[in-house]
Amino acid sequence: MLLKKDEELMPFAAIHGLVDISVVIPVYNEEKSIGAVLRILSEIDWSPHSAEIIVVDDGSTDNSARAIVAFPFVKYVRHAKNSGKGAALKTGFRHASGRVVVIQDGDMEYSPESIPELVEPILCGSADVVFGSRFIGKREGMSLSHYMGNRLLSLTARLLFEVPITDIMTGSKAFSREVVDSLELRQSGFAVEAELTSKSLQNGWRFVEVPIGYSYRTVGVSKIHFSDGIKSMLQLFLSSL
Repeated sequence: MLLKKDEELMPFAAIHGLVDISVVIPVYNEEKSIGAVLRILSEIDWSPHSAEIIVVDDGSTDNSARAIVAFPFVKYVRHAKNSGKGAALKTGFRHASGRVVVIQDGDMEYSPESIPELVEPILCGSADVVFGSRFIGKREGMSLSHYMGNRLLSLTARLLFEVPITDIMTGSKAFSREVVDSLELRQSGFAVEAELTSKSLQNGWRFVEVPIGYSYRTVGVSKIHFSDGIKSMLQLFLSSL
């Protein structure tokens, strides 16, 4: 497995062969929540499918690494410096070997318990891309600014790409291997969510949404800012040209 010079695959990481489901978790300073995420993932009954868990530590400066390595089943990749969520996802995708690749955030706003329902449409052959939507599911504590920003971005995506999508900025997304291999992601920051959406919806891939639960984070600090919303909107328009 080839690593870029700013990546390190830790020696205690579990290396797996081809699996059904790869869960990619980008992490930056999530020492207070990543353990809970990994504990829930360890308790999920994946049968009859196989799964691997890939955590990309995007240059954390807290004790995230210590929390992660307490779970020996994790394939752990670390960036030497913080490069952004998009950069972490690109690294995670390179290391994923699953037929289905799932994005799971490390802050517990999205429960990993939703992953089996998220991947099922792809595993059964009825979809290529599945988003977990907070707006057709249950959401708790979302700020008004995040609510309005998400709704505006999703409305823009519906108009541009003519797909009935309700939540483009969700941190709960799943893709078939074919979709992942087709993506040429350029965004390094949070605008990668808009890029993932636009590139998934433009190429004729079968898309569905499933309801998920969402609870605003109770530990740590949100890393999404107003400027990320502007960049995401620009990304949608640029991708539609």
